[in-house]
Amino acid sequence: MVLTHTTNHTYSHPFPTVTLAFFLRYCSPQLNPFASHVLSTDTISTHVDPDTGRLHTTRIHLKKSRMPPAVMKLLPASITGGASDKASYILETSVVDMREGWMSTESRNLNFVGVLSVVERQLYAAPSEPAGAGKTDVETKVVFRSRLGERIRDKLGHPIQHSTQENGWFARLGARGIQRSIESLASTKTQDQLGKSREGMRIILERLRQTGIMGVLELRKRARERGMEAI
Repeated sequence: MVLTHTTNHTYSHPFPTVTLAFFLRYCSPQLNPFASHVLSTDTISTHVDPDTGRLHTTRIHLKKSRMPPAVMKLLPASITGGASDKASYILETSVVDMREGWMSTESRNLNFVGVLSVVERQLYAAPSEPAGAGKTDVETKVVFRSRLGERIRDKLGHPIQHSTQENGWFARLGARGIQRSIESLASTKTQDQLGKSREGMRIILERLRQTGIMGVLELRKRARERGMEAI
């Protein structure tokens, strides 16, 4: 089973500013209050392709679990371990072509993939029409895939025996029902997260407009210093 969710949005800011905001969106909860769920961000690699001039970056984010609480409640404790507040690693890759005016990104969860795989792909581009000058379009496509039902069916055997309460729960819902339920719940949660993500980008973009890159970096520096003092 695969469920896909696609949305389109336009930022009222030029492409170079939007790409910069993308890389700064998790820099500090003080700068972006919608990034409080991001515990840390590390750059694994970054380089500019000498032939194309494109910037390739790979980062890993540690976030509070992206597994929707409703999904955790849906599954037996034998699968979830009874915990819903685990952290999750998100692998992010991006390619920026400043000459052609586009950026493609991909984010995917590295935890809980046996329950739910979430792959988010975004394409940022400067509009080609003169009326779109100073704006940036972004298409977001999120693909949800759960193989949990298949794994449970293979593990328990087919047909599923009703020898335990857990087996009976799976038998009643069925493999496809489990997958559809998980993917549907995750899609609903993601729609809410996308709204918050856009609002966070808007805040960073406005800060860049008002204070410039040096002002944002100075605010990030102060926020980090306050964070170190609190330790």
